[in-house]
Amino acid sequence: MTIHYKVENHIAEITLDRQDVRNAMDLVTIEELGHYFLDIRNNPDIWVAIITGSGDKAFCSGADIAKLPAQLAEAGKSLIEAGYKNIMFGFEVYKPLIAAVNGLCLGGGFELAMACDFRIASDNASFGLVEPKIGAIPSAGGTQRLTRLVPLGTALEMMFTAKRIDAQEACRIGLVNRVVSLDELMPTVRQIAEQICQNAPLAVRGVKEAALKGLEMHLRDGLALEAAIAERLGGSEDIMEGFKAFLEKRKPDWKGK
Repeated sequence: MTIHYKVENHIAEITLDRQDVRNAMDLVTIEELGHYFLDIRNNPDIWVAIITGSGDKAFCSGADIAKLPAQLAEAGKSLIEAGYKNIMFGFEVYKPLIAAVNGLCLGGGFELAMACDFRIASDNASFGLVEPKIGAIPSAGGTQRLTRLVPLGTALEMMFTAKRIDAQEACRIGLVNRVVSLDELMPTVRQIAEQICQNAPLAVRGVKEAALKGLEMHLRDGLALEAAIAERLGGSEDIMEGFKAFLEKRKPDWKGK
């Protein structure tokens, strides 16, 4: 196993664990990631997911160049066939995904972090799409997601130069939500996940679906989508429970139904 996976109190945690190569992804890692992302999407007991790397050196340093190309060739697979389709390309999961970025976050690792809904970084984190240094382009969503997360000129400068930026600069440009010490990283991210779980899970998913789909729509169509999702949730058990708990001045007992 190159990944540790656990689910507790509606929160899933994925931890890449290949510290000898700074948590770089080989074929086994990619296949495992694809499997766990499917579980996050399909398991009704999971309401939020956290993705991080083991140790204090790296979240993920990207593809394991020493192994991955040969493994793909031997298996006769493309990256998409290996599991990237369940992580990077058009994979719809409306449960919140949080990246807890500790240390190096480069190449495919950076693209993995950008596939999450938001990122919390430790103060030793650094970010970069370094593929041009080896004659490649960021091809797991990097050219598309970075230009949507930060100003276009900033994104293009990062990719053209293949430079790394530190956690404070990433926070300044809006790439990460906040920067904390390494010791505070996982407690902070778990606290955020727990705060999300205090809200109705179907409502949280509805917010994500409306926000992400709406980005690709005209405002008028986005508002119609928002209304349709609100109407869909109006008949849920959770919204009835939310109203009842509010009137009875107690904590809601969400069922995700």
